[in-house]
Amino acid sequence: MSDLKNKIENQLSAMYESGTYKNERIIGSSQETSIFVNNNDVLNFCANNYLGLANDIRIKNAAIQAINEWGYGLASVRFICGTQEIHKLLEKRVSNFLKKEDAILYSSCFDANGGIFETILDENDAIFSDELNHASIIDGIRLCRAQKNRYKHVDMEHLESLLKKSTSKTKLIVTDGVFSMDGNIAPLKEITELSKRYDALVMVDDCHATGVIGANGMGSGSYHGVHDSIDIISSTFGKALGGASGGFIASSHKIIELLRQKSRPYLFSNSMAPPLVSASIEALNIINSDSFIFERLNENTSYFRQRIIDAGFEIRGDDHPIVPIMIYDAKKAMELSKKLLEKNIYVIAFSFPVVPKEKARIRVQLSSAHTKNQIDLAIDSFKECAQELNII
Repeated sequence: MSDLKNKIENQLSAMYESGTYKNERIIGSSQETSIFVNNNDVLNFCANNYLGLANDIRIKNAAIQAINEWGYGLASVRFICGTQEIHKLLEKRVSNFLKKEDAILYSSCFDANGGIFETILDENDAIFSDELNHASIIDGIRLCRAQKNRYKHVDMEHLESLLKKSTSKTKLIVTDGVFSMDGNIAPLKEITELSKRYDALVMVDDCHATGVIGANGMGSGSYHGVHDSIDIISSTFGKALGGASGGFIASSHKIIELLRQKSRPYLFSNSMAPPLVSASIEALNIINSDSFIFERLNENTSYFRQRIIDAGFEIRGDDHPIVPIMIYDAKKAMELSKKLLEKNIYVIAFSFPVVPKEKARIRVQLSSAHTKNQIDLAIDSFKECAQELNII
């Protein structure tokens, strides 16, 4: 035990020294664009609350009504006594929304990605995964027996070279739809062209795309005009669609049915709680009926991206509300986030191992609920604090 204690202490000390130690700031309010932190009201620019639905009264009322009608929890997995009518309704709503044959619910998208690869693939098959895919995809791939191929980030030549070499029976290309640390959108048009050329399936993790980009928030495939060519979509209710938790996979009837029979996180995890299910249904109702929510998000995203560039910062990413502001030095990124919090702007510094070494950044995330005044205040604070630290 003493050896383990010393090992842990050394690791923690190294994190402190390098500026990569992650402090959890305590929020004393609900999740909105203005939150209560350290006894102050601060502007929140680091939540995945893209559509501002995390504390929406319609979402809350749906959850409250579900508790009264369906109870707090199921105390069961789906196949024993954990499937209510609302679970089947949500799965139907998801499949209709994404124009897929069927859908299956999970406790999280991490579980969804952890349970699909070993279920549908075996040692005769092959996976082709972008090197910057989410940790849940990486961990899910580790669990399966398929041949594992990792291609350079959005490098289509490298992907094609790997596909050419493969003699596997079933090939599956898997990618994040939107890469969360860089805010860039996967080149799905090129990926789907390669999939047709080499007879491969395509799976997309759309956690940062569902409800955010594409027609009515359908995601990255819709954004690129190739939605029908995506075979499997995994995503979450924990970001744009209400911001709580829960995940899903949408695909063909056959794939979904096999997941119901064999996917371990589905078989051995409790059903999604009724309040989450009903709130997720309401979130889909809202985005299907309120097109202005997407217009506000797009306007806020374009406005912030242009103004922060004009202020002298280097940013990354595509036309997405994730805006990585590149600082490169981990300690300076941490210092900048601390100074910004002193000015009541809440953002988080990201550094190794979350992002590559020497690629530290502040990741700003816009919401349709942000006002122009809030965005202007954030940009002015960024500029002032960065100048104090000689970053710009």
